[in-house]
Amino acid sequence: MSMESGGAPEEKAPGGKMDPKKKTVLQAVGVVVVMGALAWASVPFYNWFCRVTGFGGTTSVAENGSDEILDQTITVRFDASLERGMPWQFRPLQREMELRIGETGLAFYEAYNPTDQVIAGTASYNVAPYEGGGFFTKIDCFCFELQVLQPGERVQMPVTFYVDPEITRDRDAKYLRHITLSYTFHVTDLPEEYVDASAAASAESN
Repeated sequence: MSMESGGAPEEKAPGGKMDPKKKTVLQAVGVVVVMGALAWASVPFYNWFCRVTGFGGTTSVAENGSDEILDQTITVRFDASLERGMPWQFRPLQREMELRIGETGLAFYEAYNPTDQVIAGTASYNVAPYEGGGFFTKIDCFCFELQVLQPGERVQMPVTFYVDPEITRDRDAKYLRHITLSYTFHVTDLPEEYVDASAAASAESN
């Protein structure tokens, strides 16, 4: 009888099936790998997937504010970062905001393009802790659209939101006193109209 070297034999549950714990670990690793690939390949698709599945503490979206406003308050903190290679400067104009649960809040982020080129960007986002993501509801947000900044342009971009009162009735999320909203801007291909305009301007200058 021969034995393979280099590791312990695979553990299997009775009946020849893979151990459930090992199967769960492999599935979790698979999800991480797939989501990493999606995030790299397509920021808009990644955002859509997260909104549908709630993956990664992603927020909810609504057309109007909450019908219920509680006396209980919660503090929302704001964070900003840039993908490697994104030359913009990007920051929140307020570090945190305390508001009543269900109350509509308005926050601003600022982006600046210090380069001599037109640059397009798309913002990905999430909420921490993850259990609070589904209760953080955006009414309007700069992250819903592609942002294009001209050379030297500086813009202030709003996000309108509220924290759903259902958070106080959730088994885990009801203990949250702070929520952090984070955005990361990624370089995106310029829309065709901007590419054409840039080419025309370059031809005129020559």
